[in-house]
Formats: sequence, C-alpha cells, structure tokens
Amino acid sequence: MSLVLDPAAQDLLFREARTANTFTDEPVTDEQVQAIYDLVKFGPTAFNQSPLRVVLVRSAEGRERLVQHMAEGNRPKTATAPLVAILAADNEFHEELPALLPHFPQAKDMFFAERPVRESAAGLNAALQAAYFIIGVRAAGLAAGPMTGYDAVGIQKEFLDDDHTPLMVVNIGKPGEDAWFPRSPRLSYDEVIKTV
Repeated sequence: MSLVLDPAAQDLLFREARTANTFTDEPVTDEQVQAIYDLVKFGPTAFNQSPLRVVLVRSAEGRERLVQHMAEGNRPKTATAPLVAILAADNEFHEELPALLPHFPQAKDMFFAERPVRESAAGLNAALQAAYFIIGVRAAGLAAGPMTGYDAVGIQKEFLDDDHTPLMVVNIGKPGEDAWFPRSPRLSYDEVIKTV
C-alpha cells in the first residue's frame, strides 16, 4: 500500500464510512463540533477565503422549522438525528480576507469586488469545506448524512439571509439500527484517471 495513513484510519474516513439513515439518541456535543471544526478549518481554499458557514440545529423548534423544508424522504432522519448542520456559502466572505490573507489584503477588492464573482468562488470553496466537514465528522467517530433534497429558498429564508446560499444539510450522530443502505458502486481507476 502506498498510503501513509494507518489502514484503520483509512477505513474510518473512507472505506467503511457511510451515509447514515438512522441514528441513536446519543447527543453530539459542542465539544465534538468544536474539535471537528478545529481540524477541518485547515483544509485549503483559494485565497484562504474560507466561505463555509454552519448553522447547527439543536432545538425542537428549529428542527420543526427545518424538517418542513426537507424532501419527504429526508424528513424522518432529519427529525431524529441528534444534530443537524446547515452548511452554507457566505457570499460576502471577502470582508474577512484582510484578516485571512494578511500578506495580500488587496485581494479583497482586486478579485472579489463584484458579487457574481464572489458567489462563484464562495460556492466552489464552501463545497470543498463541506467535504472537509464530512470527513471531520467521520474522524470524530460519527456518521454524517449529507443531503441536498430540500427547498433551498425556504431554508435560506428560514435560517440564513440573502448573503448566504445553502449548500447541504448534514445529519450527524452515531449510526442507529439499520442505518446503512447497500453500498453503491464506484467508478474504477481507469474510468476516472487519465494520463496525457
């Protein structure tokens, strides 16, 4: 094997990791979420823009508001997951660039003065960070259930604002009974990797 990472860690993060569809009632603590963030914040983004923003839905009232915007098939698992995170792209991320990119503070106005440019950059880089977040959840020994089956406009109005675009909703917790669907096939190396 050419990978340096321990095989057990490889399994935890990738081979054995799955999208959970049921969860136990064991809580996900603020300390666990803090540890996840403190790990995944180091994943790279262009210009270190770090546009991901996360809304944690913990309260029963918040959960009720969220579930009504989920696709029918996603409602039961979202209603019962110990923690649900709304991952969003901050389209005004450039305001943080002078602090996040101190060696190149002019990048804020030089590259990101126009809203359409920011929206494109925020969407791509927040999606990268969302992937890091999912891996971080797995690294914490939890299951992540990312979903894009929801009413994006409804979630934006209910939980965000016009400067934040929802990317996905992620159920988080310990897998419950019958949590897994059969693993779907993956493309082979030769189907994906080309050398020129």
